[in-house]
Amino acid sequence: MQGEWASDRTVLAVTGSDAEKFLQDLVTNDVSATKGGLVYAALLSPKGKYLFDFFLSKAPDGFFVDIQTDRADALVQRLTMYRLRADVTISATEFLVNRGLAGGEHDPVPSGAFADPRHRALGWRKIAADRGSAAKIDWTAVRVANCIPKTGVELQPDDSYILESGFEALSGVDFRKGCYVGQEITARMKHKTELRKGLRTVKVVGTAIPGTEIRAGDKPAGVLYSQSDGRGIAYLRLDRAKGLMQAGDATVTLED
Repeated sequence: MQGEWASDRTVLAVTGSDAEKFLQDLVTNDVSATKGGLVYAALLSPKGKYLFDFFLSKAPDGFFVDIQTDRADALVQRLTMYRLRADVTISATEFLVNRGLAGGEHDPVPSGAFADPRHRALGWRKIAADRGSAAKIDWTAVRVANCIPKTGVELQPDDSYILESGFEALSGVDFRKGCYVGQEITARMKHKTELRKGLRTVKVVGTAIPGTEIRAGDKPAGVLYSQSDGRGIAYLRLDRAKGLMQAGDATVTLED
């Protein structure tokens, strides 16, 4: 079973004798964990803000990077900036990403695929040479039901913080791996502060354009993003996320 072709994803390759150390020193998760499957990780700014998120997996001579297509070129530029004299080559490939939902013995995970590490509801992913079938799964509905942020929607480059975006629950950050770009700010948010803002699932009555401000009375309380089947993902000021809130013409309440 090939699964669906993820037409919005690009596969990069990071190869060379220094590839593992190079990535390990940059990204939020432990690159060595790719020996057991997919690793979900982010690359942050020196100030600890989100820039890119992607999946890492082992390649014959390095690593594959599964990233949203509209962020691929910028990631190549960023990685190239950090490369300096390391024996590392960063390049685009012709490989594709297939994905699907495993449904038991009659719908098994295909050979060579790995479980999506963010949440079991997200099924599996596979680096493939051929396209899978046309898209059929409503991935927005799956994301909203499980509060999974998306690149460029809930995850805003140079603005979002990964802990407010749920990366710890999504297995996207390792606090034991040592230093990486933005690590000091991330560790401080983890150990020395109480998060007062973050992504949450909300109930939505009506519709609003993603990015609509949420207001609690006369005070700003957050932003409403992805929506599906009367639910949404919102970035909220948690101290104000109480009772009925308004996002444009839609009414918003925090789910229990």
